[in-house]
Amino acid sequence: MRKHVSLAAAAVTAAVFLAPGPAGAAAPPQPEPVTRAGGLVSPLHVSTARDGAVTVSEEFTGRLTRIGSDGAKTELYSDPAWDVAGSAFRRGTTYFAESQGAGPMDARPLAGHIRTIARDGTQATFGDLAALETNENADGDVTYGFEDLPEACAAQLPPEVPASYTGTVDSHPYGIALSGYTVYVADAGANSIVAVDADSGDAETVAVLPPRPYTVTAEVASALQLPDCVAGLTYNFEPVPTDLAVGPDGWLYVAVLPGGPEDPALGARGAVYRVNPDNGRVRLFADEVMSPTGLALDDDGDVYVASLFGEGVLKIDGDHRQRTVLAGKLTADVAIRDSVLYATTDALPAPNQAPDGKLVSVDLNRHTRH
Repeated sequence: MRKHVSLAAAAVTAAVFLAPGPAGAAAPPQPEPVTRAGGLVSPLHVSTARDGAVTVSEEFTGRLTRIGSDGAKTELYSDPAWDVAGSAFRRGTTYFAESQGAGPMDARPLAGHIRTIARDGTQATFGDLAALETNENADGDVTYGFEDLPEACAAQLPPEVPASYTGTVDSHPYGIALSGYTVYVADAGANSIVAVDADSGDAETVAVLPPRPYTVTAEVASALQLPDCVAGLTYNFEPVPTDLAVGPDGWLYVAVLPGGPEDPALGARGAVYRVNPDNGRVRLFADEVMSPTGLALDDDGDVYVASLFGEGVLKIDGDHRQRTVLAGKLTADVAIRDSVLYATTDALPAPNQAPDGKLVSVDLNRHTRH
């Protein structure tokens, strides 16, 4: 039940659990998303630039693709040896995270950093994220697993399910956000938020996210082939930060997946947290969010979450926490520019189908008028 694989691989594995859900109450009509580009492979991340261009990370291929306002695609960067993750754009320079070796299934040595591509094509790397995690093990003193599990019950657990354990050394930089000369990183392997100084390249841990508790039911115990004695007990899953953004209040807003089964099998167990970048204080913003893999904020402080295995993009009102579903399926990430929301949809291919990820947009002004 612990986090066994990198986030990207977990997403592919979880896709086999997808099935149509029961019909619910009719939702109010929403503006149809406009498809800007198709034929994308694992478009797990998206960011925007002032010139109207949109950058998509096709993570499984190690490629950054720039999509113009006319839908034309340009390969900005490609290196299949690396997992290319979240990106951001400022003053003609593209910033993005890339890594290797995340999780026990990746045999490559642990490596990760921030890479930049300047307007003239010049590239640079800085911020050794793998070294930071190797030296500090951000969640090394955090205990995951069952709370108050009797020894007799622990003895009945299958070998692959530890009764309890502490955080291990792992790093998978996934989402990034820029604030001044600081690059904030959601490290899905380290379960932490990291700040990287773009001038010096120094990296430091800002905050470690709290475990995600889950009360095991008799039905879940049976489905996961766990002993009956765990029913009613709490299992603390690892928090897996996937994306972050700087809010109007100066706090970081962080989307967090639950470790373990990162699909709908155990229900909506994800969350959005607020993190004070000055002191690392963590506050819960929204709970019971289905598979949050991307996040963006508008100028009013409303939060938009890409719910990969949910109904699409989830808008959470910043004042009252009211929730509205916008559009999309298998939505991996979201970004906002000039009252237009961009999202990557169909991010995972259907079984036995060729990848056909899409970049879509929604006019938020039209949405507000509905």
